Amino acid sequence: MPNEKETSKAKELQEKLFMKKKNSGLIMSETELETADKFCDGYKRFLDDGKTEREAVKAAIALAEKAGFSEFDSGKKYGAGDKVYMNNRGKALILSIIGKEDIEKGVNILAAHIDSPRLDLKQNPLYEDAEMAFFKTHYYGGIKKYQWPTVPLALHGVIIKKNGETIEVKIGEDDNDPVFVVTDLLPHLAEEQMKRTAPKIITGEELNILIGSRPFRDDKESDLVKLNIMNILFEKYGIVEEDFLSAELEAVPAVKARDVGFDRSLVGAYGQDDRVCGYTALMATLDQKDVPAKTVVTVLTDKEETGSDGNTGLQSSYLEYFICDLAEAAGKNGRHVLSASKCLSADVNAGFDPSFPDVLEKKNCAFVGKGTCLTKFTGSRGKNGTSDASAEFVGYVRSIFDKNGIIWQTGELGKVDLGGGGTVAKYIANLDVDTIDLGVPVLSMHAPFEITSKNDVYMTYKAFAAFIK
Repeated sequence: MPNEKETSKAKELQEKLFMKKKNSGLIMSETELETADKFCDGYKRFLDDGKTEREAVKAAIALAEKAGFSEFDSGKKYGAGDKVYMNNRGKALILSIIGKEDIEKGVNILAAHIDSPRLDLKQNPLYEDAEMAFFKTHYYGGIKKYQWPTVPLALHGVIIKKNGETIEVKIGEDDNDPVFVVTDLLPHLAEEQMKRTAPKIITGEELNILIGSRPFRDDKESDLVKLNIMNILFEKYGIVEEDFLSAELEAVPAVKARDVGFDRSLVGAYGQDDRVCGYTALMATLDQKDVPAKTVVTVLTDKEETGSDGNTGLQSSYLEYFICDLAEAAGKNGRHVLSASKCLSADVNAGFDPSFPDVLEKKNCAFVGKGTCLTKFTGSRGKNGTSDASAEFVGYVRSIFDKNGIIWQTGELGKVDLGGGGTVAKYIANLDVDTIDLGVPVLSMHAPFEITSKNDVYMTYKAFAAFIK
Protein backbone atom coordinates (compact mmCIF):
# COMPACT_ATOMS: atom_id res chain seq x y z
CA MET A 1 0.00 0.00 0.00
CA PRO A 2 1.37 3.50 -0.86
CA ASN A 3 2.08 5.65 2.19
CA GLU A 4 0.65 9.14 2.69
CA LYS A 5 3.83 10.80 1.44
CA GLU A 6 3.74 8.82 -1.84
CA THR A 7 0.05 9.69 -2.29
CA SER A 8 0.81 13.37 -1.81
CA LYS A 9 3.63 13.16 -4.33
CA ALA A 10 1.29 11.55 -6.88
CA LYS A 11 -1.28 14.28 -6.31
CA GLU A 12 1.40 16.93 -6.70
CA LEU A 13 2.53 15.39 -9.99
CA GLN A 14 -1.05 15.13 -11.24
CA GLU A 15 -1.56 18.83 -10.56
CA LYS A 16 1.65 19.59 -12.41
CA LEU A 17 1.35 17.20 -15.36
CA PHE A 18 -2.31 16.46 -16.08
CA MET A 19 -4.50 18.67 -18.27
CA LYS A 20 -7.70 19.90 -16.62
CA LYS A 21 -10.95 21.24 -18.04
CA LYS A 22 -12.82 23.25 -15.41
CA ASN A 23 -16.19 24.93 -15.64
CA SER A 24 -15.63 28.63 -16.22
CA GLY A 25 -18.15 29.39 -13.48
CA LEU A 26 -15.65 28.03 -10.94
CA ILE A 27 -12.76 30.09 -12.32
CA MET A 28 -14.24 33.47 -13.25
CA SER A 29 -14.65 36.10 -10.52
CA GLU A 30 -18.05 37.48 -9.62
CA THR A 31 -17.10 40.72 -11.36
CA GLU A 32 -16.14 38.89 -14.55
CA LEU A 33 -19.34 36.83 -14.48
CA GLU A 34 -21.33 40.07 -14.28
CA THR A 35 -19.27 41.48 -17.17
CA ALA A 36 -20.04 38.37 -19.24
CA ASP A 37 -23.78 38.75 -18.55
CA LYS A 38 -23.68 42.42 -19.54
CA PHE A 39 -21.72 41.63 -22.71
CA CYS A 40 -24.39 39.11 -23.71
CA ASP A 41 -27.13 41.72 -23.33
CA GLY A 42 -25.57 43.50 -26.32
CA TYR A 43 -25.13 40.18 -28.07
CA LYS A 44 -28.83 39.36 -27.74
CA ARG A 45 -29.75 42.75 -29.20
CA PHE A 46 -27.44 42.07 -32.14
CA LEU A 47 -29.10 38.68 -32.74
CA ASP A 48 -32.56 40.29 -32.76
CA ASP A 49 -31.44 43.13 -35.04
CA GLY A 50 -29.51 40.92 -37.49
CA LYS A 51 -31.45 37.76 -38.32
CA THR A 52 -30.19 37.75 -41.90
CA GLU A 53 -26.77 38.46 -43.39
CA ARG A 54 -28.03 41.79 -44.77
CA GLU A 55 -29.37 42.90 -41.40
CA ALA A 56 -26.22 41.74 -39.61
CA VAL A 57 -24.09 43.85 -41.97
CA LYS A 58 -26.32 46.87 -41.41
CA ALA A 59 -26.19 46.45 -37.62
CA ALA A 60 -22.41 45.96 -37.69
CA ILE A 61 -21.85 49.10 -39.81
CA ALA A 62 -23.95 51.15 -37.40
CA LEU A 63 -21.80 49.97 -34.48
CA ALA A 64 -18.59 50.49 -36.49
CA GLU A 65 -19.42 54.05 -37.50
CA LYS A 66 -20.25 54.84 -33.88
CA ALA A 67 -16.77 53.54 -33.00
CA GLY A 68 -15.11 55.85 -35.55
CA PHE A 69 -14.84 53.61 -38.62
CA SER A 70 -15.32 55.15 -42.07
CA GLU A 71 -15.85 53.63 -45.51
CA PHE A 72 -12.71 52.29 -47.18
CA ASP A 73 -11.23 54.13 -50.16
CA SER A 74 -8.89 51.85 -52.13
CA GLY A 75 -7.08 54.87 -53.60
CA LYS A 76 -6.18 56.35 -50.22
CA LYS A 77 -3.10 55.68 -48.11
CA TYR A 78 -3.94 55.04 -44.47
CA GLY A 79 -1.83 55.51 -41.37
CA ALA A 80 -1.52 53.77 -38.01
CA GLY A 81 -4.76 53.97 -36.06
CA ASP A 82 -7.03 54.61 -39.06
CA LYS A 83 -10.25 52.59 -38.96
CA VAL A 84 -12.09 51.59 -42.14
CA TYR A 85 -14.77 49.21 -43.36
CA MET A 86 -15.69 47.75 -46.74
CA ASN A 87 -19.29 46.73 -47.42
CA ASN A 88 -19.48 43.88 -49.97
CA ARG A 89 -22.90 44.13 -51.65
CA GLY A 90 -24.71 44.58 -48.35
CA LYS A 91 -24.13 40.91 -47.44
CA ALA A 92 -20.53 40.74 -46.21
CA LEU A 93 -18.31 43.21 -44.38
CA ILE A 94 -14.61 43.80 -43.75
CA LEU A 95 -13.35 46.04 -40.94
CA SER A 96 -9.74 47.08 -40.52
CA ILE A 97 -7.58 48.98 -38.05
CA ILE A 98 -4.22 50.00 -39.48
CA GLY A 99 -1.41 48.88 -37.19
CA LYS A 100 1.90 50.44 -36.20
CA GLU A 101 4.11 47.80 -37.80
CA ASP A 102 5.06 47.56 -41.46
CA ILE A 103 2.16 45.73 -43.14
CA GLU A 104 4.69 43.47 -44.87
CA LYS A 105 5.03 41.71 -41.48
CA GLY A 106 1.48 40.47 -41.98
CA VAL A 107 -1.99 41.23 -40.67
CA ASN A 108 -4.08 39.56 -37.98
CA ILE A 109 -7.35 38.26 -39.42
CA LEU A 110 -10.61 37.36 -37.69
CA ALA A 111 -13.10 35.64 -40.01
CA ALA A 112 -16.68 34.73 -39.08
CA HIS A 113 -19.80 34.07 -41.13
CA ILE A 114 -23.12 35.82 -40.59
CA ASP A 115 -25.43 33.64 -42.70
CA SER A 116 -27.50 30.94 -40.96
CA PRO A 117 -29.76 28.06 -42.03
CA ARG A 118 -33.25 29.22 -42.98
CA LEU A 119 -36.07 28.88 -45.51
CA ASP A 120 -35.63 30.97 -48.68
CA LEU A 121 -38.63 31.77 -50.86
CA LYS A 122 -38.47 30.36 -54.36
CA GLN A 123 -38.45 32.88 -57.21
CA ASN A 124 -42.07 32.10 -58.05
CA PRO A 125 -43.32 31.36 -54.53
CA LEU A 126 -46.97 32.40 -54.23
CA TYR A 127 -49.78 29.91 -54.87
CA GLU A 128 -53.26 28.98 -53.69
CA ASP A 129 -54.53 25.50 -52.82
CA ALA A 130 -57.76 24.48 -51.05
CA GLU A 131 -58.53 28.20 -50.65
CA MET A 132 -55.39 28.83 -48.64
CA ALA A 133 -52.36 30.85 -49.79
CA PHE A 134 -48.80 29.58 -49.43
CA PHE A 135 -45.19 30.44 -50.24
CA LYS A 136 -42.96 27.74 -51.76
CA THR A 137 -39.51 27.57 -50.18
CA HIS A 138 -36.05 26.15 -50.81
CA TYR A 139 -34.19 25.57 -47.55
CA TYR A 140 -30.76 27.17 -47.15
CA GLY A 141 -27.95 25.29 -45.43
CA GLY A 142 -28.00 22.07 -43.43
CA ILE A 143 -31.23 21.70 -41.48
CA LYS A 144 -33.30 18.95 -39.93
CA LYS A 145 -36.39 19.68 -42.00
CA TYR A 146 -38.76 18.23 -39.40
CA GLN A 147 -37.75 20.98 -36.93
CA TRP A 148 -39.24 23.79 -39.01
CA PRO A 149 -43.00 23.04 -39.21
CA THR A 150 -45.22 24.71 -36.57
CA VAL A 151 -42.50 27.27 -35.70
CA PRO A 152 -43.73 30.90 -35.96
CA LEU A 153 -41.80 32.47 -38.83
CA ALA A 154 -40.94 36.04 -39.78
CA LEU A 155 -40.22 37.22 -43.32
CA HIS A 156 -37.06 39.28 -43.91
CA GLY A 157 -35.32 40.50 -47.03
CA VAL A 158 -35.46 42.76 -50.06
CA ILE A 159 -37.54 43.04 -53.21
CA ILE A 160 -36.05 44.82 -56.22
CA LYS A 161 -38.79 46.26 -58.42
CA LYS A 162 -38.55 46.50 -62.17
CA ASN A 163 -37.74 50.22 -61.92
CA GLY A 164 -34.78 49.44 -59.62
CA GLU A 165 -36.46 50.53 -56.41
CA THR A 166 -35.48 48.48 -53.34
CA ILE A 167 -38.21 47.43 -50.93
CA GLU A 168 -37.04 46.21 -47.51
CA VAL A 169 -39.27 43.61 -45.88
CA LYS A 170 -39.42 42.70 -42.20
CA ILE A 171 -42.70 41.17 -41.07
CA GLY A 172 -43.25 39.06 -37.98
CA GLU A 173 -40.87 40.58 -35.44
CA ASP A 174 -43.09 43.28 -33.95
CA ASP A 175 -45.69 42.09 -31.44
CA ASN A 176 -48.43 43.55 -33.66
CA ASP A 177 -47.15 41.84 -36.82
CA PRO A 178 -48.63 38.64 -38.21
CA VAL A 179 -46.37 35.60 -38.35
CA PHE A 180 -46.25 32.73 -40.83
CA VAL A 181 -45.94 28.97 -40.40
CA VAL A 182 -45.22 25.64 -42.08
CA THR A 183 -48.02 23.25 -41.15
CA ASP A 184 -47.69 19.61 -40.07
CA LEU A 185 -49.93 16.55 -39.77
CA LEU A 186 -51.78 15.80 -36.56
CA PRO A 187 -50.55 12.60 -34.80
CA HIS A 188 -53.93 10.91 -35.38
CA LEU A 189 -53.38 10.93 -39.17
CA ALA A 190 -49.61 10.63 -39.30
CA GLU A 191 -49.22 6.83 -39.31
CA GLU A 192 -47.75 6.70 -42.82
CA GLN A 193 -45.71 9.88 -42.31
CA MET A 194 -44.09 8.41 -39.18
CA LYS A 195 -42.88 5.42 -41.20
CA ARG A 196 -40.64 7.73 -43.21
CA THR A 197 -36.96 8.01 -42.31
CA ALA A 198 -36.07 11.15 -40.35
CA PRO A 199 -34.74 13.16 -43.35
CA LYS A 200 -38.09 12.58 -45.11
CA ILE A 201 -40.55 13.04 -42.23
CA ILE A 202 -40.92 16.45 -43.85
CA THR A 203 -39.59 16.78 -47.39
CA GLY A 204 -38.20 19.93 -48.95
CA GLU A 205 -41.29 20.38 -51.12
CA GLU A 206 -43.53 20.12 -48.04
CA LEU A 207 -41.89 23.14 -46.41
CA ASN A 208 -44.64 25.44 -47.67
CA ILE A 209 -45.42 28.52 -45.61
CA LEU A 210 -49.06 29.33 -44.86
CA ILE A 211 -49.65 33.05 -45.42
CA GLY A 212 -53.43 33.53 -45.58
CA SER A 213 -56.93 32.13 -46.10
CA ARG A 214 -59.40 34.96 -46.78
CA PRO A 215 -60.58 35.42 -50.39
CA PHE A 216 -60.87 38.69 -52.24
CA ARG A 217 -64.57 39.58 -51.95
CA ASP A 218 -65.59 38.65 -55.48
CA ASP A 219 -66.89 35.19 -56.37
CA LYS A 220 -66.49 35.48 -60.13
CA GLU A 221 -62.78 34.62 -60.38
CA SER A 222 -60.45 31.81 -59.27
CA ASP A 223 -57.44 32.10 -56.92
CA LEU A 224 -59.23 34.71 -54.83
CA VAL A 225 -57.14 34.04 -51.70
CA LYS A 226 -53.96 34.51 -53.71
CA LEU A 227 -55.47 37.65 -55.21
CA ASN A 228 -56.27 38.99 -51.76
CA ILE A 229 -52.68 38.39 -50.61
CA MET A 230 -51.25 40.07 -53.71
CA ASN A 231 -53.60 43.01 -53.22
CA ILE A 232 -52.39 43.41 -49.62
CA LEU A 233 -48.77 43.32 -50.80
CA PHE A 234 -49.50 45.78 -53.61
CA GLU A 235 -51.14 48.23 -51.22
CA LYS A 236 -48.31 47.93 -48.67
CA TYR A 237 -45.26 47.71 -50.94
CA GLY A 238 -46.44 48.59 -54.43
CA ILE A 239 -45.27 45.23 -55.81
CA VAL A 240 -46.77 42.84 -58.33
CA GLU A 241 -46.23 39.08 -58.52
CA GLU A 242 -43.46 39.44 -61.10
CA ASP A 243 -41.36 41.35 -58.54
CA PHE A 244 -40.76 38.12 -56.62
CA LEU A 245 -38.42 37.15 -59.47
CA SER A 246 -35.88 39.72 -58.24
CA ALA A 247 -36.35 39.31 -54.50
CA GLU A 248 -34.35 37.74 -51.69
CA LEU A 249 -36.86 36.83 -48.99
CA GLU A 250 -35.90 34.64 -46.04
CA ALA A 251 -38.20 33.00 -43.51
CA VAL A 252 -36.58 32.84 -40.08
CA PRO A 253 -37.94 31.97 -36.62
CA ALA A 254 -39.99 34.82 -35.17
CA VAL A 255 -38.47 34.41 -31.71
CA LYS A 256 -36.39 36.82 -29.65
CA ALA A 257 -33.04 35.97 -28.10
CA ARG A 258 -33.69 34.92 -24.51
CA ASP A 259 -31.88 33.93 -21.35
CA VAL A 260 -32.12 30.19 -20.73
CA GLY A 261 -32.10 28.46 -17.35
CA PHE A 262 -33.04 29.47 -13.80
CA ASP A 263 -29.54 30.91 -13.44
CA ARG A 264 -29.77 32.79 -16.77
CA SER A 265 -26.37 31.34 -17.69
CA LEU A 266 -27.25 30.50 -21.29
CA VAL A 267 -28.43 32.33 -24.41
CA GLY A 268 -31.14 30.80 -26.57
CA ALA A 269 -31.74 32.24 -30.03
CA TYR A 270 -31.95 31.60 -33.75
CA GLY A 271 -28.78 32.09 -35.82
CA GLN A 272 -26.08 31.76 -33.17
CA ASP A 273 -24.13 29.69 -35.70
CA ASP A 274 -22.27 31.78 -36.55
CA ARG A 275 -23.41 35.23 -35.51
CA VAL A 276 -22.06 34.45 -32.03
CA CYS A 277 -18.55 34.53 -33.52
CA GLY A 278 -19.50 37.38 -35.82
CA TYR A 279 -20.51 39.56 -32.86
CA THR A 280 -17.58 38.62 -30.63
CA ALA A 281 -15.08 39.25 -33.46
CA LEU A 282 -16.81 42.52 -34.32
CA MET A 283 -16.78 43.80 -30.75
CA ALA A 284 -13.19 42.67 -30.17
CA THR A 285 -12.28 44.86 -33.15
CA LEU A 286 -14.41 47.85 -32.22
CA ASP A 287 -13.28 47.81 -28.58
CA GLN A 288 -9.54 48.10 -29.38
CA LYS A 289 -8.47 51.14 -27.36
CA ASP A 290 -4.84 51.31 -28.48
CA VAL A 291 -3.36 51.19 -31.95
CA PRO A 292 -2.52 47.51 -32.54
CA ALA A 293 0.97 46.43 -33.50
CA LYS A 294 -0.20 44.59 -36.61
CA THR A 295 -3.00 45.69 -38.90
CA VAL A 296 -6.31 44.06 -37.98
CA VAL A 297 -8.64 42.70 -40.65
CA THR A 298 -12.01 41.36 -39.48
CA VAL A 299 -14.31 39.80 -42.07
CA LEU A 300 -17.98 38.96 -41.54
CA THR A 301 -18.79 36.82 -44.53
CA ASP A 302 -21.79 35.30 -46.27
CA LYS A 303 -22.55 31.91 -47.84
CA GLU A 304 -20.60 29.65 -45.43
CA GLU A 305 -23.65 27.46 -44.84
CA THR A 306 -23.81 26.62 -48.55
CA GLY A 307 -20.08 26.15 -49.19
CA SER A 308 -18.77 29.76 -49.30
CA ASP A 309 -19.32 30.05 -53.06
CA GLY A 310 -20.41 33.29 -54.70
CA ASN A 311 -19.01 36.81 -54.61
CA THR A 312 -19.97 37.37 -50.96
CA GLY A 313 -18.51 34.03 -49.79
CA LEU A 314 -14.89 33.40 -48.87
CA GLN A 315 -14.19 31.20 -51.86
CA SER A 316 -14.28 34.46 -53.81
CA SER A 317 -11.41 36.94 -53.79
CA TYR A 318 -12.85 39.95 -51.99
CA LEU A 319 -10.82 39.42 -48.79
CA GLU A 320 -7.63 38.83 -50.75
CA TYR A 321 -8.29 41.93 -52.87
CA PHE A 322 -8.86 44.06 -49.76
CA ILE A 323 -5.58 43.00 -48.17
CA CYS A 324 -3.77 43.52 -51.47
CA ASP A 325 -5.24 47.03 -51.70
CA LEU A 326 -3.94 47.82 -48.21
CA ALA A 327 -0.53 46.44 -49.19
CA GLU A 328 -0.38 48.33 -52.48
CA ALA A 329 -1.26 51.62 -50.78
CA ALA A 330 1.70 51.05 -48.45
CA GLY A 331 3.97 50.17 -51.38
CA LYS A 332 4.14 46.48 -50.48
CA ASN A 333 3.39 43.19 -52.22
CA GLY A 334 0.02 41.71 -51.22
CA ARG A 335 1.27 38.14 -51.62
CA HIS A 336 4.06 38.77 -49.12
CA VAL A 337 1.59 40.32 -46.66
CA LEU A 338 -0.70 37.29 -46.85
CA SER A 339 2.16 34.82 -46.36
CA ALA A 340 3.13 36.60 -43.14
CA SER A 341 -0.43 36.84 -41.82
CA LYS A 342 -2.28 34.89 -39.13
CA CYS A 343 -5.99 34.13 -38.79
CA LEU A 344 -8.52 32.94 -36.25
CA SER A 345 -11.34 31.44 -38.29
CA ALA A 346 -14.21 32.28 -35.98
CA ASP A 347 -16.74 29.45 -36.07
CA VAL A 348 -18.68 27.39 -33.56
CA ASN A 349 -18.18 23.80 -32.48
CA ALA A 350 -20.65 21.23 -31.16
CA GLY A 351 -21.09 21.29 -27.39
CA PHE A 352 -21.32 17.94 -25.59
CA ASP A 353 -24.98 17.06 -24.97
CA PRO A 354 -25.45 14.33 -22.31
CA SER A 355 -28.78 13.42 -23.88
CA PHE A 356 -26.87 12.36 -27.02
CA PRO A 357 -23.43 11.26 -25.78
CA ASP A 358 -22.62 8.63 -28.39
CA VAL A 359 -21.66 10.98 -31.24
CA LEU A 360 -18.84 12.76 -29.40
CA GLU A 361 -15.59 11.44 -27.95
CA LYS A 362 -15.46 13.02 -24.49
CA LYS A 363 -11.67 13.41 -24.28
CA ASN A 364 -11.65 15.43 -27.50
CA CYS A 365 -14.88 17.40 -27.64
CA ALA A 366 -16.07 20.82 -26.48
CA PHE A 367 -18.16 21.31 -23.35
CA VAL A 368 -20.63 24.11 -22.78
CA GLY A 369 -19.36 26.41 -20.02
CA LYS A 370 -15.70 25.42 -20.22
CA GLY A 371 -14.53 28.32 -22.35
CA THR A 372 -13.93 29.13 -25.98
CA CYS A 373 -13.01 26.15 -28.18
CA LEU A 374 -9.87 25.93 -30.33
CA THR A 375 -10.43 23.49 -33.22
CA LYS A 376 -7.19 22.40 -34.90
CA PHE A 377 -8.99 20.76 -37.83
CA THR A 378 -12.53 20.20 -39.08
CA GLY A 379 -13.35 18.22 -42.21
CA SER A 380 -14.70 14.67 -42.09
CA ARG A 381 -13.71 11.03 -42.65
CA GLY A 382 -9.95 11.27 -42.41
CA LYS A 383 -9.76 15.08 -42.13
CA ASN A 384 -11.12 15.52 -45.63
CA GLY A 385 -11.69 19.18 -46.52
CA THR A 386 -9.74 20.86 -43.73
CA SER A 387 -6.61 23.00 -43.40
CA ASP A 388 -5.34 21.33 -40.16
CA ALA A 389 -3.37 24.04 -38.35
CA SER A 390 0.32 23.42 -37.69
CA ALA A 391 1.64 22.59 -34.22
CA GLU A 392 3.68 25.80 -34.35
CA PHE A 393 0.58 27.94 -34.89
CA VAL A 394 -1.38 26.09 -32.20
CA GLY A 395 1.50 26.79 -29.83
CA TYR A 396 1.49 30.48 -30.81
CA VAL A 397 -2.23 30.86 -30.16
CA ARG A 398 -2.10 28.81 -26.95
CA SER A 399 0.62 31.09 -25.58
CA ILE A 400 -1.48 34.21 -26.24
CA PHE A 401 -4.51 32.73 -24.49
CA ASP A 402 -2.61 31.59 -21.43
CA LYS A 403 -0.83 34.93 -21.05
CA ASN A 404 -4.16 36.79 -21.19
CA GLY A 405 -6.20 34.63 -18.82
CA ILE A 406 -8.44 33.15 -21.50
CA ILE A 407 -10.45 30.10 -20.42
CA TRP A 408 -10.22 27.79 -23.41
CA GLN A 409 -10.50 24.18 -24.49
CA THR A 410 -9.99 22.10 -27.61
CA GLY A 411 -12.51 19.97 -29.45
CA GLU A 412 -13.31 17.98 -32.57
CA LEU A 413 -16.69 18.04 -34.28
CA GLY A 414 -17.79 14.49 -33.46
CA LYS A 415 -16.29 11.01 -33.42
CA VAL A 416 -13.85 10.10 -36.18
CA ASP A 417 -16.24 8.05 -38.32
CA LEU A 418 -19.35 10.07 -37.45
CA GLY A 419 -18.43 13.72 -37.31
CA GLY A 420 -17.09 16.45 -39.50
CA GLY A 421 -18.06 19.79 -40.84
CA GLY A 422 -16.75 22.77 -42.72
CA THR A 423 -15.72 26.32 -41.86
CA VAL A 424 -14.08 29.14 -43.81
CA ALA A 425 -10.65 28.23 -42.37
CA LYS A 426 -9.43 26.30 -45.40
CA TYR A 427 -10.23 29.12 -47.82
CA ILE A 428 -8.10 31.57 -45.83
CA ALA A 429 -5.36 28.97 -45.26
CA ASN A 430 -5.30 28.45 -49.03
CA LEU A 431 -4.10 32.06 -49.30
CA ASP A 432 -0.92 30.92 -47.48
CA VAL A 433 -2.16 32.28 -44.13
CA ASP A 434 -1.63 30.44 -40.81
CA THR A 435 -5.22 29.66 -39.78
CA ILE A 436 -7.07 27.84 -37.00
CA ASP A 437 -10.72 27.71 -35.91
CA LEU A 438 -11.88 29.24 -32.64
CA GLY A 439 -15.44 29.61 -31.44
CA VAL A 440 -18.26 28.94 -29.02
CA PRO A 441 -19.61 25.45 -28.23
CA VAL A 442 -23.28 25.25 -29.28
CA LEU A 443 -26.16 22.96 -28.34
CA SER A 444 -28.90 22.24 -30.92
CA MET A 445 -26.74 23.63 -33.72
CA HIS A 446 -28.66 24.55 -36.91
CA ALA A 447 -32.00 24.27 -35.09
CA PRO A 448 -34.47 27.17 -35.02
CA PHE A 449 -33.38 27.84 -31.40
CA GLU A 450 -29.71 27.28 -30.53
CA ILE A 451 -28.05 27.40 -27.09
CA THR A 452 -24.72 28.90 -25.95
CA SER A 453 -23.09 29.67 -22.61
CA LYS A 454 -22.68 33.34 -21.72
CA ASN A 455 -19.28 32.59 -20.21
CA ASP A 456 -18.12 30.91 -23.44
CA VAL A 457 -19.39 33.86 -25.50
CA TYR A 458 -17.45 36.31 -23.34
CA MET A 459 -14.28 34.21 -23.36
CA THR A 460 -14.44 34.06 -27.16
CA TYR A 461 -14.62 37.86 -27.25
CA LYS A 462 -11.62 38.07 -24.89
CA ALA A 463 -9.69 35.55 -27.02
CA PHE A 464 -10.24 37.54 -30.22
CA ALA A 465 -9.28 40.78 -28.48
CA ALA A 466 -6.05 39.24 -27.17
CA PHE A 467 -5.15 37.80 -30.59
CA ILE A 468 -5.41 41.12 -32.43
CA LYS A 469 -4.07 43.36 -29.64
